[in-house]
Amino acid sequence: MRVVIADDSVLVREGIAALLQRAGIELAGQASTAEQLLREIDEHEPDVAVIDVRMPPTFTDEGLTAARDIRAAHPRIGIVILSQQIEVGTATRLLAERPERLGYLLKDRIGDVEEFADTLRHVAAGGSALDPQVVHRLLARRREDGPLASLTAREREVLGLIAEGRSNKAIGDRLALSARGVQKHVTAVFTKLGLAMDEDDNRRILAALEYLRRDRRLASGDA
Repeated sequence: MRVVIADDSVLVREGIAALLQRAGIELAGQASTAEQLLREIDEHEPDVAVIDVRMPPTFTDEGLTAARDIRAAHPRIGIVILSQQIEVGTATRLLAERPERLGYLLKDRIGDVEEFADTLRHVAAGGSALDPQVVHRLLARRREDGPLASLTAREREVLGLIAEGRSNKAIGDRLALSARGVQKHVTAVFTKLGLAMDEDDNRRILAALEYLRRDRRLASGDA
């Protein structure tokens, strides 16, 4: 797997490059600006682009704009957006646009080499990944009388892992559950939340995220 890294900080870029090397992943190129990133993508056509959400010159949404440009021109390239802080709206909007081959992680998350490498491979293969802290924030505020309140503790864990982009197998490995046990909990979650079951990982991620966003808005009185 070949990766291009885009971040204005040379220390961050070199740090990520070192992590990739330890994981046996090839660094195809580096960029410090969105313009340079697009040139590197065109030249190297990597499997995944790792992009800081805020880049020069304004440090607002240059990274997001570049990510959208890459997805339009190179739809087979995976995108992993990195953020310094939790931006729930940005993360869920990105996934809602098109969840396949897309990840959103906090920079603190990349310190776990194995987990970071697994996320890159998962995204390169067509999957989605959402930082667990974003999911936790979505789950943190909920209506006390809503369907989320009817979920058991285990079902809430399963819902959180679905929203992160975990497959049934990954959920089973994380929670030490059999394939049958995972399917039982997934079915219960979707039934209680009134969501349509779907075998496609990306569509069920979207369903879970949309429910969590809606429930959170109601809980905060924004509906």
